[in-house]
Amino acid sequence: MNEQLREKLLLMRAEDGRVREELAKTGELFDGYHAEMEQVHLKNARELEEMINEHGWLGKSLVGAGGAEVAWLVAQHAISLPEFSHKCLRLIEKAVAENEADPYQFAYLYDRICFFENRPQKFGTQSDWNEDGKMEVWQLEDKAKVNEFRAEVGLKPLESLTWENAETRENKPEDWRTRQIDFEAWAKKVGWR
Repeated sequence: MNEQLREKLLLMRAEDGRVREELAKTGELFDGYHAEMEQVHLKNARELEEMINEHGWLGKSLVGAGGAEVAWLVAQHAISLPEFSHKCLRLIEKAVAENEADPYQFAYLYDRICFFENRPQKFGTQSDWNEDGKMEVWQLEDKAKVNEFRAEVGLKPLESLTWENAETRENKPEDWRTRQIDFEAWAKKVGWR
């Protein structure tokens, strides 16, 4: 195991968590994609890409299970970089086949890409606000088979999940339509649409 790479990944996660927590306390985290959070995500993505270019996907045997999870988390948070997200998805898919990444990591990144590309998701891992101000599962590719797909990657049935919690109740958008317009403009600007 490469302890130096693992430590670097853990520091990236710590910084992401620190900034997220600070912005959540002030409520700024929930008002669009905050510039400070985006900068952390971009910095982490650049560092991860350098590591990938040198070592390939940072799987379990290279950085341990915890390090591999952080590599996935950085990829999951690199939402301003569609090409990088697609690159990571291909690498994670291969890593899952080689037992170097957990299947749920592929599922979450796959669904996240679908969400940002405005396509139905397969595994039901992504949610969003609806027009009534409630958090709900984003569009599904095949509602009848979603739990089958989830089971294949080690996820619980959708019915066992709750989308409402204190954080979502307190931070729902005041103006859903404006939020949708802003989100669409951002998605076009970074290249998802």
